[in-house]
This record gives sequence, structure tokens and C-alpha cells, in this order.
Amino acid sequence: MQDPTPTGQRLLRQAPWAVVAMALLSACAGLPPPDAQMALGNSAVERATGSAAADAPAELAAARDKIARANVAFAKKEYLLAAQLAEQAEADATLAEAQARSVRSSRALSEVRQGIAQLRDEMSRK
Repeated sequence: MQDPTPTGQRLLRQAPWAVVAMALLSACAGLPPPDAQMALGNSAVERATGSAAADAPAELAAARDKIARANVAFAKKEYLLAAQLAEQAEADATLAEAQARSVRSSRALSEVRQGIAQLRDEMSRK
């Protein structure tokens, strides 16, 4: 059975989708390189590498992985993906630093509590 809709009318109904698709493609092609975001991501991962390496290894590994993928995307001129991954890497690195600080604070609190317990023991013996 033949389609009763004339070809011209079918094309007109499909035209808005084609316009949207072309607009999206041209928008992606015109993105400037995310130099600032890449620098921030790399810097955050580098900063977290020293402080969070031992105390937040999973978070730091995620940040390193994402910045490595961002660098690959940047080299391929996939700027939108590179910017997104760099931003995620920065967030993961910040999380790694915060997690490391939390672990160190918990350790210090535990040591303080242990010291207090020892002092109480000594005072009760006297």
C-alpha cells in the first residue's frame, strides 16, 4: 500500500528535527578548547596526589582515571567530553583531599581519646 502523504509534506514534518540536529552538530564543532577546565582538573589531581594518596586511594584513582581520559579526549578535539571529564576529575580530587583530611582527623581524635584514657587510668591509680 502506498503512503497517502505527499513527499513534500513528509519532508516538512522531518525538517524541524534536521534543523535541531544540525544546530547541535554545529554547536559542538564550534566549542573552544577547554584550556582553563583542563588546567584546573590537572592541578586538582596533582595537588591531591600528595595528600590523599595513602588515605583516599579509591577517590584519587577515580580522579586520575578521569583526568587521563580528559587528556585523551582533548587530544582528539572532543572538547565537550574533555571539559566534562576534567570537571569530574577536579571534583573527585577535591573529594579525595576531603576524605584524606577526614581520615587524618579521625586518627588524631582516636589518639587524643587514647591519651585521655591513659591519663584517667594514671589518675585513678593515685
